Amino acid sequence: MTLPDTVHSLTLLAAENGEHGEATVNPYVTGVGAFLALMLLLWITTRFNRDR
Repeated sequence: MTLPDTVHSLTLLAAENGEHGEATVNPYVTGVGAFLALMLLLWITTRFNRDR
């Protein structure tokens, strides 16, 4: 599958989801998940950076 085919498929999928007005992923859950992932990465980074 080439990049233009993939983009076309994802565009069609997004358009179909928009027609029904259904949000399959809650934006608050996505935001909290991203925040927690970044906090975990920050914590891991500070554990390895002991020279400060």
